[in-house]
Amino acid sequence: MSSNKAVDLNLSGLLNVHKPQGMTSRQVVNQIQKLVRPLKIGHAGTLDPLAIGVLMVCIGSATRLIRFVQDQPKEYLGEFILGKRSDTDDISGNVTETTDCPTITREQLERCLPAFQGQIEQVPPQFSAVHINGQRAYDLARRGKSFEIKPRTVEIYQIELTAFEFPRFQLRIVCGSGTYIRSLGRDLGEQLKCGAVMTSLVRTRIGDFKLESAMQLDDSMTLESIVAQLQPAERAVKHLQHYRCNHRELDDLCHGRVIECDPDRLSKAGDQHEIAVVTSAGTLVAIAEWKRDTNQLAPRQVYYQHSK
Repeated sequence: MSSNKAVDLNLSGLLNVHKPQGMTSRQVVNQIQKLVRPLKIGHAGTLDPLAIGVLMVCIGSATRLIRFVQDQPKEYLGEFILGKRSDTDDISGNVTETTDCPTITREQLERCLPAFQGQIEQVPPQFSAVHINGQRAYDLARRGKSFEIKPRTVEIYQIELTAFEFPRFQLRIVCGSGTYIRSLGRDLGEQLKCGAVMTSLVRTRIGDFKLESAMQLDDSMTLESIVAQLQPAERAVKHLQHYRCNHRELDDLCHGRVIECDPDRLSKAGDQHEIAVVTSAGTLVAIAEWKRDTNQLAPRQVYYQHSK
């Protein structure tokens, strides 16, 4: 990667990066950090080293929007193999063969899928970033410690069998935040009483950020190419209700003042309590709390660079 040049300290936005296999999400962030120092930088949703695909990197003030990117639906293509189990729930761990593994048919596998759609209870892998009494589960697992991870509720919007040739199969999964695709494969294998481990994973989409438009992480990446690919911060909150403010309201919001909400300027009906306030041109101004009882918008995070 090219050496750093002068960085605009007001630079802010979202970078859709194609994470390669064998790198951690943190390593991707560290590489980009070298080019955009001293700006803050962070990623919105970890991908394991085995996985590739869309990794959203937030730069500058857009790091304050990470949670909104994380909340958007994610789409994956996962490949699995039946008849095996692993301490990591994927092929990278200690893999064992299932004794007397039955031959599973496509129809048997498809019959199991409805149980994994909607809101489900899922136990994250032992080798995961889940906190256990202040420590990461993977740190405890590497030290051979015995511990239990409590199940958590995750949401699977779609799960579809896209390829099958025993013992291998592929799933397309659209899910909410916090879902472990490794765990889905593991639990599906257990339901079939033969075990299953994940062999590969591609994240094809987060919200409307797609893999085909992701930036390659290679030696050709420069500050200039990052700036050229940087997406506006408002795309992080595209799924929220939007309120278009006028000049007076813009000034009030930038000074932390509450404004009256004109319902006619809300983008859509909804019951969200957080509203993305934008200018007439669509530039993100603030995330505001909608106080429905008084019909007011109270700024909670202001992003707009207000010129005096």
